[in-house]
Amino acid sequence: MTKGELMESAGVRVRAFTAGDVALIREVSADPAITSLTAVPPDADVPGALGYLQQQRARADDGLGYSFAIASCDTDQACGQIGVWFERYERASIGYWVAARQRKRGIASVALDLVSRWCLARPGIHRLELHIQPWNERSCRTAERVGYRREGLLRGWQEVGGTRRDMVMYSLLATDLERDEVFEAGFER
Repeated sequence: MTKGELMESAGVRVRAFTAGDVALIREVSADPAITSLTAVPPDADVPGALGYLQQQRARADDGLGYSFAIASCDTDQACGQIGVWFERYERASIGYWVAARQRKRGIASVALDLVSRWCLARPGIHRLELHIQPWNERSCRTAERVGYRREGLLRGWQEVGGTRRDMVMYSLLATDLERDEVFEAGFER
């Protein structure tokens, strides 16, 4: 995805972050469910939010991956983030979050489906992975709705908030998208 390019489906747009997304970052910086699991700084002021947005835009420049805003097609107002980080061995990992006021509307499912399909269409990417804390049942359901398959528990996989945490591994292969269990936009209610 190049600067200015975007993906859309079912009223959800995945696009590059802009300076206009500062309000979203400030909003979610008060949500411990997001700040404890992501790089969003807790209680961000305007400079802190701008720094976070600059860090997200720099990921592509550094060749580490992409970080996108999840927005409404109608208003282009950002309500979440989805990122792709390229790993070794022809795989990538994805992470996502949606502001509390926009949850339970299927937004994360649509964004995850769009970005997953985009990634698997890229040359050299054959496997996508999600690492989700076991207690995060909503995120697990989002992954499964898109067609990701649960593979197992990775004990002590990642440090979160200064503590090593277990993660549930989910994966999606291009061949999974060819099966009947592909995602249908707007399914989450």
